[in-house]
Amino acid sequence: MPILEDLKGYAERATGLRRPGKRNAANLARNRMPHTVRFKDDGLVPNHPRWPLIIYRGAVDLDERHDPAAVIEDLFEANRWGDSWRNGIYDYVHYHSRIHEVLGIARGKGRVRFGGIKGRIFTMKAGDVAVLPAGTGHQCLSADDDFLVVGAYPPAGVYDECRTVEDYPRAVKTIPKVPRPRKDPIYGSGGPLAKLWKRPK
Repeated sequence: MPILEDLKGYAERATGLRRPGKRNAANLARNRMPHTVRFKDDGLVPNHPRWPLIIYRGAVDLDERHDPAAVIEDLFEANRWGDSWRNGIYDYVHYHSRIHEVLGIARGKGRVRFGGIKGRIFTMKAGDVAVLPAGTGHQCLSADDDFLVVGAYPPAGVYDECRTVEDYPRAVKTIPKVPRPRKDPIYGSGGPLAKLWKRPK
Protein backbone atom coordinates (compact mmCIF):
# COMPACT_ATOMS: atom_id res chain seq x y z
CA MET A 1 0.00 0.00 0.00
CA PRO A 2 2.75 2.60 0.76
CA ILE A 3 4.15 2.45 -2.79
CA LEU A 4 0.68 2.80 -4.33
CA GLU A 5 -0.13 5.71 -2.02
CA ASP A 6 3.20 7.38 -2.84
CA LEU A 7 2.47 7.11 -6.57
CA LYS A 8 -1.01 8.50 -6.03
CA GLY A 9 0.44 11.38 -4.03
CA TYR A 10 2.98 12.22 -6.74
CA ALA A 11 0.26 12.18 -9.42
CA GLU A 12 -2.02 14.40 -7.34
CA ARG A 13 0.76 16.92 -6.72
CA ALA A 14 1.60 17.00 -10.41
CA THR A 15 -1.99 17.50 -11.57
CA GLY A 16 -3.68 19.12 -8.57
CA LEU A 17 -6.53 16.64 -8.92
CA ARG A 18 -8.42 15.74 -5.74
CA ARG A 19 -6.26 18.12 -3.68
CA PRO A 20 -7.79 21.13 -1.90
CA GLY A 21 -4.51 23.09 -2.05
CA LYS A 22 -2.81 24.81 0.88
CA ARG A 23 -5.00 27.91 0.65
CA ASN A 24 -8.26 25.98 0.86
CA ALA A 25 -7.10 23.28 3.27
CA ALA A 26 -7.84 25.41 6.34
CA ASN A 27 -11.53 25.37 5.38
CA LEU A 28 -11.51 21.59 5.93
CA ALA A 29 -10.24 21.85 9.51
CA ARG A 30 -13.01 21.41 12.08
CA ASN A 31 -12.83 23.31 15.34
CA ARG A 32 -12.17 20.68 18.01
CA MET A 33 -11.15 20.74 21.66
CA PRO A 34 -7.76 19.14 22.23
CA HIS A 35 -7.48 16.02 24.36
CA THR A 36 -4.12 15.94 26.14
CA VAL A 37 -2.24 13.13 27.85
CA ARG A 38 1.07 13.28 29.70
CA PHE A 39 3.27 10.20 29.97
CA LYS A 40 6.03 9.42 32.42
CA ASP A 41 9.50 8.23 31.53
CA ASP A 42 9.36 4.43 31.80
CA GLY A 43 13.09 3.80 31.57
CA LEU A 44 12.93 2.73 27.94
CA VAL A 45 10.68 5.40 26.41
CA PRO A 46 11.46 8.85 27.84
CA ASN A 47 8.32 10.59 26.55
CA HIS A 48 8.47 14.39 26.85
CA PRO A 49 9.35 15.92 30.22
CA ARG A 50 7.01 18.94 29.80
CA TRP A 51 4.66 18.67 26.83
CA PRO A 52 1.63 16.39 26.41
CA LEU A 53 0.44 14.31 23.50
CA ILE A 54 -2.40 16.23 21.80
CA ILE A 55 -5.29 14.39 20.12
CA TYR A 56 -7.90 16.19 18.01
CA ARG A 57 -10.91 13.97 17.32
CA GLY A 58 -12.56 14.39 13.92
CA ALA A 59 -10.45 17.47 13.24
CA VAL A 60 -10.37 17.12 9.45
CA ASP A 61 -13.41 17.14 7.16
CA LEU A 62 -12.74 14.30 4.72
CA ASP A 63 -15.29 14.86 1.99
CA GLU A 64 -15.71 12.82 -1.19
CA ARG A 65 -14.40 15.55 -3.49
CA HIS A 66 -10.83 15.18 -2.26
CA ASP A 67 -8.39 12.38 -1.56
CA PRO A 68 -8.35 12.23 2.27
CA ALA A 69 -4.58 11.81 2.42
CA ALA A 70 -4.12 14.86 0.18
CA VAL A 71 -6.40 16.95 2.41
CA ILE A 72 -4.31 16.11 5.47
CA GLU A 73 -1.03 16.69 3.62
CA ASP A 74 -2.14 20.11 2.36
CA LEU A 75 -3.41 21.11 5.80
CA PHE A 76 -0.14 20.11 7.47
CA GLU A 77 1.93 21.82 4.79
CA ALA A 78 -0.13 25.01 5.03
CA ASN A 79 0.97 25.14 8.66
CA ARG A 80 4.62 24.39 7.85
CA TRP A 81 4.64 20.73 8.87
CA GLY A 82 6.29 18.95 5.94
CA ASP A 83 8.31 15.92 4.81
CA SER A 84 4.99 14.09 4.80
CA TRP A 85 4.55 10.38 4.19
CA ARG A 86 1.64 7.96 3.72
CA ASN A 87 1.72 4.58 5.44
CA GLY A 88 0.62 2.91 8.68
CA ILE A 89 2.22 3.14 12.12
CA TYR A 90 4.98 0.67 13.00
CA ASP A 91 3.85 -2.31 15.07
CA TYR A 92 6.75 -1.92 17.53
CA VAL A 93 7.34 0.73 20.19
CA HIS A 94 9.47 3.59 18.94
CA TYR A 95 9.90 7.33 19.40
CA HIS A 96 11.76 10.28 17.93
CA SER A 97 14.25 12.10 20.13
CA ARG A 98 15.19 14.99 17.84
CA ILE A 99 11.90 15.99 16.21
CA HIS A 100 8.15 16.25 16.87
CA GLU A 101 5.65 14.37 14.70
CA VAL A 102 2.01 14.70 13.66
CA LEU A 103 -0.12 11.72 12.59
CA GLY A 104 -3.36 12.28 10.68
CA ILE A 105 -5.68 9.37 10.03
CA ALA A 106 -6.82 9.45 6.40
CA ARG A 107 -8.69 6.13 6.23
CA GLY A 108 -9.88 3.28 8.44
CA LYS A 109 -9.18 2.91 12.15
CA GLY A 110 -6.45 1.46 14.30
CA ARG A 111 -5.63 0.81 17.94
CA VAL A 112 -2.53 2.82 18.77
CA ARG A 113 -0.66 2.80 22.06
CA PHE A 114 1.02 6.08 22.92
CA GLY A 115 3.55 6.54 25.72
CA GLY A 116 5.31 3.17 25.54
CA ILE A 117 4.39 -0.20 27.05
CA LYS A 118 2.93 1.53 30.12
CA GLY A 119 1.11 4.13 28.03
CA ARG A 120 -2.51 4.36 26.90
CA ILE A 121 -4.36 2.79 23.98
CA PHE A 122 -6.51 4.94 21.71
CA THR A 123 -8.68 3.94 18.78
CA MET A 124 -7.74 6.40 16.05
CA LYS A 125 -10.25 6.91 13.21
CA ALA A 126 -10.35 8.78 9.90
CA GLY A 127 -10.25 12.52 10.58
CA ASP A 128 -8.40 12.19 13.90
CA VAL A 129 -5.03 13.85 14.41
CA ALA A 130 -2.35 13.16 17.05
CA VAL A 131 0.48 15.61 17.70
CA LEU A 132 3.43 13.90 19.39
CA PRO A 133 6.11 15.90 21.17
CA ALA A 134 9.60 14.46 20.77
CA GLY A 135 10.10 11.38 22.93
CA THR A 136 6.50 10.13 22.78
CA GLY A 137 6.37 6.37 22.34
CA HIS A 138 3.94 5.05 19.75
CA GLN A 139 2.98 1.65 18.35
CA CYS A 140 0.09 0.28 16.28
CA LEU A 141 -1.46 -2.73 18.02
CA SER A 142 -4.08 -3.55 15.37
CA ALA A 143 -5.72 -1.84 12.40
CA ASP A 144 -8.21 -2.18 9.57
CA ASP A 145 -6.78 -3.39 6.27
CA ASP A 146 -7.30 0.06 4.76
CA PHE A 147 -5.79 2.00 7.71
CA LEU A 148 -3.86 4.92 6.23
CA VAL A 149 -1.87 7.52 8.15
CA VAL A 150 -0.25 10.73 6.97
CA GLY A 151 2.75 11.77 9.03
CA ALA A 152 4.66 15.06 8.95
CA TYR A 153 7.26 17.08 10.87
CA PRO A 154 7.90 20.73 11.75
CA PRO A 155 10.78 22.56 10.04
CA ALA A 156 13.12 22.43 13.06
CA GLY A 157 14.53 19.07 14.06
CA VAL A 158 16.12 15.98 12.56
CA TYR A 159 14.32 12.68 12.03
CA ASP A 160 15.57 9.74 14.05
CA GLU A 161 14.03 6.50 15.27
CA CYS A 162 14.73 5.22 18.76
CA ARG A 163 13.61 1.87 20.13
CA THR A 164 16.33 0.32 22.31
CA VAL A 165 17.85 0.76 25.75
CA GLU A 166 21.02 1.96 24.03
CA ASP A 167 19.12 4.92 22.54
CA TYR A 168 17.82 6.10 25.90
CA PRO A 169 20.81 8.01 27.46
CA ARG A 170 21.26 10.25 24.42
CA ALA A 171 17.51 10.68 23.93
CA VAL A 172 16.84 12.06 27.41
CA LYS A 173 19.38 14.81 26.66
CA THR A 174 18.14 15.73 23.18
CA ILE A 175 14.35 15.58 23.71
CA PRO A 176 14.05 18.74 25.88
CA LYS A 177 16.16 20.70 23.36
CA VAL A 178 13.79 20.16 20.40
CA PRO A 179 12.22 23.61 19.81
CA ARG A 180 8.50 24.19 19.97
CA PRO A 181 6.91 24.50 16.51
CA ARG A 182 5.64 27.94 15.56
CA LYS A 183 2.34 26.58 14.29
CA ASP A 184 -0.20 23.98 15.29
CA PRO A 185 -0.33 21.46 12.38
CA ILE A 186 -4.13 21.82 12.11
CA TYR A 187 -5.01 25.27 13.41
CA GLY A 188 -1.91 27.32 12.63
CA SER A 189 -0.50 30.18 14.71
CA GLY A 190 -3.61 30.63 16.85
CA GLY A 191 -4.05 26.93 17.58
CA PRO A 192 -3.99 25.25 21.00
CA LEU A 193 -0.45 23.89 20.62
CA ALA A 194 1.20 27.20 21.65
CA LYS A 195 -0.60 27.18 25.02
CA LEU A 196 -0.34 23.46 25.62
CA TRP A 197 3.37 23.29 24.74
CA LYS A 198 4.64 26.24 26.75
CA ARG A 199 8.20 27.39 26.24
CA PRO A 200 10.54 26.72 29.19
CA LYS A 201 11.16 29.82 31.34
